[in-house]
Amino acid sequence: MKALVTGTSSGIGKEIAIYLSELGYDIIAVARDRKKLMELNNLIKTKLTIYEYDLSKLENCYKLYNNVKDMDVDIVINNAGFGLFGDYQESDLDIELNMIDLNVKALHIITKLFINNKHTKYILNVASSAGMMMGGPLMSTYYATKSYARSYTLGLYEELRKNNSDKVISVLCPGPVDTNFNKRASVKFNLDELSARYVARYAIKKMFKKKLIIIPGFSVRMGLFFSRFLPTKLALKIVYKIQERKKTP
Repeated sequence: MKALVTGTSSGIGKEIAIYLSELGYDIIAVARDRKKLMELNNLIKTKLTIYEYDLSKLENCYKLYNNVKDMDVDIVINNAGFGLFGDYQESDLDIELNMIDLNVKALHIITKLFINNKHTKYILNVASSAGMMMGGPLMSTYYATKSYARSYTLGLYEELRKNNSDKVISVLCPGPVDTNFNKRASVKFNLDELSARYVARYAIKKMFKKKLIIIPGFSVRMGLFFSRFLPTKLALKIVYKIQERKKTP
């Protein structure tokens, strides 16, 4: 049994790789940071194969698939991604486009390639609770990318169901998680953060139960439920106020 996990240098991706290894899966780990990839050698209990790829360079998505397509990959976890916080008029366009390449295009390509691979049974796309909101002022591009990941996964789910496919596709939509993501995005959450370990294990357990939308944390699930009843403009004002409080000193 083999599992491919992208974005394994830290956080949710790293913890998913560790947990799947505990369950007996050989791990194919993908990240940009070779040093952190090598550190997995001390944490992974099964066979570990590493690929030092920046998946925002889309040619690397195809290289990755060509390298592993004959390895009988049972599980694919699309976890690679990052966020950017700040006033949209002042944010760096190149960083935003790089985020779209990684959060959207890379996830799309890898999903597309593996969904047609006869060996792959499970695909888990990592989005965010942000992807279930109407919009995310001060993190507009990030919210949009995660909305894409969620919507894309839901559409594929129904196509697979109608075609009587045995493949399982799910989308993980966590709220605040204590990961390196926060540092890269330059934000500080004011809500309680779940541990990456908890989110990873919760996600995999729900994936194996064929759960479509996976949302760890009762408070996050309740918040998303009640947000549906808010008028759009009021919801955006509330999100802006919440986002403002994330600013790091």
